[in-house]
Amino acid sequence: MHCIVGLGNPGAEYEKTRHNVGFRVVDYLAAAHAIAFTRSRFRAVFGKGEIARQPALLVKPQTFMNDSGDAVRRVAMFYKVTGEELLIILDDMDLELGQIRLRPSGGDNGHKGLRSVIAHAGTEAVPRLRLGIGRAAPGQEAVEYVLGEFRPHEREKAEEMIHNAAQAVEYMLGYGFEAAMNRYN
Repeated sequence: MHCIVGLGNPGAEYEKTRHNVGFRVVDYLAAAHAIAFTRSRFRAVFGKGEIARQPALLVKPQTFMNDSGDAVRRVAMFYKVTGEELLIILDDMDLELGQIRLRPSGGDNGHKGLRSVIAHAGTEAVPRLRLGIGRAAPGQEAVEYVLGEFRPHEREKAEEMIHNAAQAVEYMLGYGFEAAMNRYN
């Protein structure tokens, strides 16, 4: 079973923030494939279904970003998810708004949610889909930026990125990780 994890912060006040684009991709996939988040366990909400004729588990940790790894580890252990079956979807300030990048492994790049996932997994070999949110303005704190909403002129590009990221996940499930990297990176 493939485990698709969107990183974000729980709660309505964070719903439309840059930091929650991972949640939004998972929500998009859930709506597109009629997968309901019917379970709340392991410090996460999740639902099971099928995407690209593959069994899939869509997960949104409810731990807040910086402790996401605990929820990911618990869900992965319970469902016996292997490293190749896991995909973490997260925001990335080092990519321009709208860019997406699939990577099979690597460091956390300063992202505390991914840092937590890597620490709990005990390896940097954690497949991820990074979603570009762009850089904060000079003098703006990174935390303020990622916890802010997209500006009106950015919203269309952000929605397009979320759509493209969902397509990349569907393609990855249908044709494999390397094929998806070749097509979407």
